[in-house]
Amino acid sequence: MKVDTFGAVDIAVSGMRAHTKSMEVISSNVANARTTDTGKGRPYRRLLASFKTQSDDPVTGVAIEKIVTDKTDFQKILDPGHPQADKSGYVSMPNVHLPIEMMNLTVAARAYQANVAVLKRYQSMVESTLELLR
Repeated sequence: MKVDTFGAVDIAVSGMRAHTKSMEVISSNVANARTTDTGKGRPYRRLLASFKTQSDDPVTGVAIEKIVTDKTDFQKILDPGHPQADKSGYVSMPNVHLPIEMMNLTVAARAYQANVAVLKRYQSMVESTLELLR
């Protein structure tokens, strides 16, 4: 069995990187929650970050596997004066729900903070060990 001295640090850093990317994806969703035309005549589609482990070893870090588009239906709102309205007066809006995005952002931020806490605890342990060795 291989003992990796920096395993906890590597795992925490990989979690911080992955959750940073996740927060970027969520921020993109929030920023485009009202974008009715992405330049292709279609509304913005919500993005999702898919996580994976970095290797087959059960005690490894995490990474973003891929960023996928959410294929759920667009929302329809009645706004006959909108330039993107169809002949019935409905506008296709992005499939982004702000309360869900805010919950996901909170979860990602808390996970990031948990990884920072691991790094702080590790630093504290190293400092205590060095103090004992003096």
